[in-house]
Amino acid sequence: MDQLENTSHYDNGYGQDEYMTQEDEWDRDLLLDPAWEKQQRKTFTAWCNSHLRKAGTQIENIEEDFRNGLKLMLLLEVISGERLPKPDRGKMRFHKIANVNKALEFITSKGVKLVSIGAEEIVDGNVKMTLGMIWTIILRFAIQDISVEETSAKEGLLLWCQRKTAPYRNVNVQNFHVSWKDGLALCALIHRHRPDLIDYAKLNKDDHLGNLNLAFDIAEKYLDIPKMLDAEDIVNTPKPDERAIMTYVSCFYHAFAGAEQAETAANRICKVLGVNQENEKLMEDYERLASELLEWIRRTTPWLENRVPEKTMSEMRKKLEDFRDYRRLHKPPKVQEKCQLEISFNTLQTKLRISNRPSFMPSEGKMVSDIASAWQGLEQAEKGYEEWLLTEIRRLERLDHLAEKFRQKATTHETWASGKEQILSQKDYDSASLSEIRALLRKHEAFESDLAAHQDRVEQIAAIAQELNELDYHDVAAVNQRCQSICDLWDHLGTLTQKRREALERTEKLLETVDQLFLEFAKRSAPFNNWMEGAMEDLQDMFIVHTIEEVQSLTAAHEQFKATLPEADSERQAILGIQNEVQKIYQNYGIRGNVTNPYSTISTEEIVVKWDKVKTLVPQRDGALQEELARQHANERLRRQFAAQANLIGPWIQTRMEEIARCALEMGGTLEDQMTQLKQYEHVIIAYKPNVDKLEGDHQLIQESLIFDNKHTNYTMEHIRVGWELLLTTIARTINEIETQILIRDAKGISQEQMHEFRSSFKHFDRVHAGKLVPAEFKSCLISLGHMGSDKKKKNGVMDTDDFRACLISMGYDLGEVEFARIMMLVDPSATGVVSFQSFIDFMTRETADTDTADQVVASFRILATDKVSMCLGHTSWQMSFGESCPQTRPITASCECPPTLDRVRWLERLIIPHFLLPFMERVTYNVPMTFTSL
Repeated sequence: MDQLENTSHYDNGYGQDEYMTQEDEWDRDLLLDPAWEKQQRKTFTAWCNSHLRKAGTQIENIEEDFRNGLKLMLLLEVISGERLPKPDRGKMRFHKIANVNKALEFITSKGVKLVSIGAEEIVDGNVKMTLGMIWTIILRFAIQDISVEETSAKEGLLLWCQRKTAPYRNVNVQNFHVSWKDGLALCALIHRHRPDLIDYAKLNKDDHLGNLNLAFDIAEKYLDIPKMLDAEDIVNTPKPDERAIMTYVSCFYHAFAGAEQAETAANRICKVLGVNQENEKLMEDYERLASELLEWIRRTTPWLENRVPEKTMSEMRKKLEDFRDYRRLHKPPKVQEKCQLEISFNTLQTKLRISNRPSFMPSEGKMVSDIASAWQGLEQAEKGYEEWLLTEIRRLERLDHLAEKFRQKATTHETWASGKEQILSQKDYDSASLSEIRALLRKHEAFESDLAAHQDRVEQIAAIAQELNELDYHDVAAVNQRCQSICDLWDHLGTLTQKRREALERTEKLLETVDQLFLEFAKRSAPFNNWMEGAMEDLQDMFIVHTIEEVQSLTAAHEQFKATLPEADSERQAILGIQNEVQKIYQNYGIRGNVTNPYSTISTEEIVVKWDKVKTLVPQRDGALQEELARQHANERLRRQFAAQANLIGPWIQTRMEEIARCALEMGGTLEDQMTQLKQYEHVIIAYKPNVDKLEGDHQLIQESLIFDNKHTNYTMEHIRVGWELLLTTIARTINEIETQILIRDAKGISQEQMHEFRSSFKHFDRVHAGKLVPAEFKSCLISLGHMGSDKKKKNGVMDTDDFRACLISMGYDLGEVEFARIMMLVDPSATGVVSFQSFIDFMTRETADTDTADQVVASFRILATDKVSMCLGHTSWQMSFGESCPQTRPITASCECPPTLDRVRWLERLIIPHFLLPFMERVTYNVPMTFTSL
């Protein structure tokens, strides 16, 4: 409770505690969960009563008992330890609001941000707002001040729970809801601080209710923590209310805080005693280590101050090796001891200062400063001894090194100079080519670079010999003799190098002139040779042309080529002149090298031969072009002749096709008149056949002449053939359709006016006069008859399924889906989805023909039976057929006999009509032959 009462350190800046800032904006929607609201009611009520009991009062209903603000102000005074302003004792609403506002202002003064919580809502008993306010008070006065390892509030309380329950099995506290459902976490907290109250080993992790009730009972009985939760609510809720769990767990934290403080005090005392003992030991160790280190420094310093030199290199190296052993083996441990001594001294002084103890004063002469001074003297002696050793060793090594270095450099130089004099005296450039001269010159330049590089070595050899003379080397005479020999050879090589360079440069200039002429010859002869080769290829190339213009273009290009021949002849003579000049240079200067041009493989003889061939091919090309021009003129005459005929025949065929198409739909008069007119068309077409045959002959001549295109006409012979065959087929098919219509008319009794009406309707909607109707056009036709359809009209002589249905409806048919499907099978057996004009005419002919219906036949039977009211059959079987005698007709057995009391008319109605007549008439209606045998 001390932590609850201690609020003086709280900072009113809202940004200090991030968790508090988040919890200020608490989610009120969560309180709408009935299970959570129930848990919060009980928990918050018990928490408030645990503090109000100290003032001798308590609450029963959390939203009712705080409405007047009196107990709310009393609760704040108890948990804060501060006095609030005097409350208003009136019972009016404004008195209650004033008291609640005083409580809310006090909460706000403690740095708590109240979001959307007003005094009116508390006075009105708003459960959500009242629970939110109590939760805010709990956060501020019971949870916010919890601090564990630099974490506070919720995180601090969660970390405290995790640390306390970490050693316990089956406990894993990660939150303040589901981690507490099994009750083991609460039992672990109690056992950690009061192991005498719970035997944790006997707990069953699956007995959630038992574990929770045990923890609640022990906390209430022994820890003075009221029972704020119901075990059943926690177990039966998928996610227990986090605020209720946090409120209850915070009571454990405050209950065990005093015990932890006592434990902390005991640990502090033990720590102080341990620190004192450790300090005493550190003092003793310091005294001992300081004495040992000072003694070692006093023994080592005289050895390092000894400067007596040795006469031999081996003895000096022995001294150096001893010094290195000292540095490598003896000194490092002492350096470590000195460092450890300083660390121990500083650590000891720090611990004494922290413990408020007097500083440690070592014995006289053993202060850190004394040890540092002695160590500094040791290092100075060590440094001087090392420098002396190195100086002496370098002095002795210098002489041996110089002598050995002189020998090595002299040997290297003599090896390099061996044979160089003979190489520089050669005259290998007299018979070399330009590329070889340049190679020799580059090689000589490399030698000069090498010679210059060896200049430093010669100077170093002389300098070493001079230094050996100054140091009075014992074998200095041999050194001087060898050095003089090297210098004399060096001077001679320099003279030979200069002479050889001059001779090489002279020869190079002479051969460069020849090389320039070779290069010019190559540059001019290669393009000229390519030109002659290209000219020969062009002059011998087979040309394939198809028009006069192409031949004329080739002729013009050939004339341009002939115009360039004089200029090409001048270039040929210039190239041959270059080669002649080269020959003169070789003869005048006596050059013994190869006269072959390195830049070109073309010889003057090759140029002369190719030029003669070009001059021979030019007149041959002239003759070939003239012959081809004459052939193309003949081909052009054939093209024009074919085009003139094709341009007449093609349009004539197209015109006849259009006339036949219009005739099929627009001709008036009787079918016989139409047949006569179509026969006349057929006669005209057949009479036109010779023109097509003549065009075939012209086409044969074109093919023989290998003419593949004709710009004078768009018609090909294949187009004419296809058009002619289509024209013959169309006129024959149209005549056949008229003949078919005549046969149908004569067979079915269709009048000329009906046929004209069918044709007129079809013609009206065949806008493009193609003899067919597309579905949209047929729908328009149906609209004209009073049925549905679209307004788009194109004609191709066919109707789709919907159009045909509409057409039938427009004629009085009331069709179902099954009946319409059956009719479509008759008019469109191929299921193309359209109805042609011929199919439409056939169907309409069948429908409008004068046929005998079932009703008419029944009426006929009634007429025959009128004078025989009680007519019966006197035999046991009866056979009949319509229009023919069929030996296979089905007999009417005894079951079909007419009863004695039934007249023949009723017998026909009951037996003959349903079973025989109606199916028969259905077949006859659609022109399907049928007898009683087929029935």
